[in-house]
Amino acid sequence: MIFRTVTEIPDDGLKVGYGDGILMLGSCFTVSVGERLKQRLMEVCINPFGTLYNPASIAQAVERLVENRSFTADDLFEYKGMWHSFAHHSRFSSSDRGKALQMINAGYTEAVEALHKAKVLIATFGTAYVFKRGGAVVANCHKLPACEFERVMLGVDETVGIWSKTVELLAKFNPVMKIVFTVSPIRHLADGLHGNQLSKATLLLAVDALVKKYGQCSYFPSYEIMTDELRDYRFYAADMTHPSEVAVDYVMERFADAYFTADTCRKAEACLKLYRMANHRPLTDNAAEISRFRESMRAYACKLSEKLPCIADKIAVLLQ
Repeated sequence: MIFRTVTEIPDDGLKVGYGDGILMLGSCFTVSVGERLKQRLMEVCINPFGTLYNPASIAQAVERLVENRSFTADDLFEYKGMWHSFAHHSRFSSSDRGKALQMINAGYTEAVEALHKAKVLIATFGTAYVFKRGGAVVANCHKLPACEFERVMLGVDETVGIWSKTVELLAKFNPVMKIVFTVSPIRHLADGLHGNQLSKATLLLAVDALVKKYGQCSYFPSYEIMTDELRDYRFYAADMTHPSEVAVDYVMERFADAYFTADTCRKAEACLKLYRMANHRPLTDNAAEISRFRESMRAYACKLSEKLPCIADKIAVLLQ
């Protein structure tokens, strides 16, 4: 007997392999899966604006990348001794205005290049709630007084309208690129359980409408995998809202099943093995044993570079 419901993932024909660029934008669930792709040495750019939670902020980020309009000092503001951007996560903030701008534009430049090359954009929506300041949606409030913001929930039609414009913009910018939407399974309990469900339902309905409307769009059911296949608190982290490492590993497996060929899966496992070797902490201080291990790793890396010359540079960096 089978004691769980396995989520079906429709085959939309999209396959991602080595040499294919991936740009990932969205909630922190994007980082969890994206880092696993990086560990497999795939060509992936993860959250160049930092964590973005709502569909409007993610769309704004994409549109700014298409415009190829980098940020200036005028885009930053100072609050309690720190310089911030309303378009970015706080990891780009700094007490030094120039440093903050440098970090922001370094990520931006990388993302513009990634968008040009990308075979697929993966957009993960976390919540339908947005904060507005002066009528404009901000990606992060940076702990400014709550009275400066209006908190509202985007509607289904509003979300579809925002992203219809973005999808059509991307179709002109990079006609071969596919868009994969996901809805983050991370629960936003500050909204209450009912509020969280309303928010997720809004996102799911909007994504479904976009997938039906545009042939280049598809949906990866990370939300359903977590809430149905793994419907047990043992698959959550200690905060009971974020998926555990085991859960994210399983979602990564389902992602690979959906978007990797059998050959790509084998290559990914080989790359992951090298990544783990490079990050292995020796359990001995015996110099001869450590030297033998490093020689074995270099030989393995050399063979892998021959099989996958497109990632030889990544392998070289890993061995440094």
